[in-house]
Amino acid sequence: MPDAGLHTLGRWTRDRAIATPDRVAVDDRGVAITYRQLDERAAGLAERLLDAGYGVGDRIATVTGNSADQVVLFFACAKAGLVLVPLSWRLTPRELAEQLEASDPALLVVEEEFATLARAARDRLPGRLSDAAPGAHGIEADVPAPSGERREAPERRPVADDDALLIIFTSGTTGSAKGAVLTHANCFWTNLAFSRIAEITTHDTVLAVMPQFHVGGWNIQPLLAWWVGATVVLERTFDPGRVLRLIAERRITTMMGVPANYLFLAQHPGFDEADLSSLSHAIVGGAPMPPALLRTWHARGVALSQGYGLTEAAPNVLCLPDEDARTHLGSAGKPYPHVEVAIADPVTGELLEGDASGELLVRGPAVFPGYFRAPEETAFALRGGWLHTGDLVHRDDEGYFTIVDRIKDVYISGGEQVAPAEVEEALRAHPAVEDVAVVGVPDSRWGETGQAWVVMRRGAVTDATELVAHARGVLAGYKVPRDIRFIDEIPRSMSGKVLRHVLAERARAERETAR
Repeated sequence: MPDAGLHTLGRWTRDRAIATPDRVAVDDRGVAITYRQLDERAAGLAERLLDAGYGVGDRIATVTGNSADQVVLFFACAKAGLVLVPLSWRLTPRELAEQLEASDPALLVVEEEFATLARAARDRLPGRLSDAAPGAHGIEADVPAPSGERREAPERRPVADDDALLIIFTSGTTGSAKGAVLTHANCFWTNLAFSRIAEITTHDTVLAVMPQFHVGGWNIQPLLAWWVGATVVLERTFDPGRVLRLIAERRITTMMGVPANYLFLAQHPGFDEADLSSLSHAIVGGAPMPPALLRTWHARGVALSQGYGLTEAAPNVLCLPDEDARTHLGSAGKPYPHVEVAIADPVTGELLEGDASGELLVRGPAVFPGYFRAPEETAFALRGGWLHTGDLVHRDDEGYFTIVDRIKDVYISGGEQVAPAEVEEALRAHPAVEDVAVVGVPDSRWGETGQAWVVMRRGAVTDATELVAHARGVLAGYKVPRDIRFIDEIPRSMSGKVLRHVLAERARAERETAR
């Protein structure tokens, strides 16, 4: 089957199968798959999908944990011109049904572990949806006919650069999730840019802990690793003790995680004695990394670099190179190659030069073409020729960017803007605080004030009075939260971002009850 697009990802496994056929591509819980095996399985499945009547642009949804079987399916889709829609197994049946209806797949591939969830979601759909199990004994052996009625067999044609490859549902920090379409070209360019800063070579062993229903599960290290012929060790869940053992046993050289991952690793009893000698570099994304936590990892000899991205940019936008990791602590760095950024005034939209704060705008070949079947949302996100991120950033006079907060999360107290992330960092410095999230809540005097939701360290003792006093010692008065609540766990999205709207809704409900 030909594929004419210069930047299509179906080429990648074919090229590696020629260059390094016996090198391990995927280590899935101790089961190794070589590049030859990966390409043969993907190519065979691609042909069977086309023979069964699937055509370019058809979507195949999955509900499965991280697995080599899903990697095979991804590259089969890439070769056949199909679109992989990896859906989260953490969703409720209602949420999963909504995403299935929104993405309108021709097939649903479900791992046995999540069959009950998938069945409950499918029962909510108006029509029939074909389904299959993943792997050599599932879809690779028997491809069911696609769902829906077709007037004629789809035409086979070469895969093009601008054909869709992935639909990734955004994390939903702003409400209901939307399906971001990523093309072959988007994925090619974001990985090319990534390779110019966060280098991965054929000799690397990458630990992949990000879920494959998240853009980071593909475009932050794994796909680049398969492009250059490295080995990817897949983990289905994140367990700090197991990760520390894997780093030592599998001689992991690089990994990516969100700040919460690195926090839990650093808090593990075995962290100080863990063998991290092979781990030369690690990437942080999803949310700003607290400087104190960066220093903890740097003290263990790991160059842990902060980055910034978003699904709609496929996702890589900013990165701090290793040589700047200690001198620009807490910065998200500068734009990747092939990425153009700007700062706009959040109110007027005027582009700002030099040292400035405002909304981060992005454009370049990795920026997505839009949300699936959502033209109004697409037009709003891409207005003026830029991707509007909704993130408030600061650019210093050297061109380094720092992520301040989500614009929608910034609140006004007594006429002054307050970024929750700044207040959270101050409270997190208290020895009794393990995790914290801050939201703005209505206040009759000040308009809005901060409300902090705090997770205490195990065995620690503190109270709201002590934490407010601590905050007053490091923050301006208007930034000090007026209300401290204690909670067992901070609600977070799949990518580790704080779901402040969940806490704000909880606070609103409590106010309503108290009336």
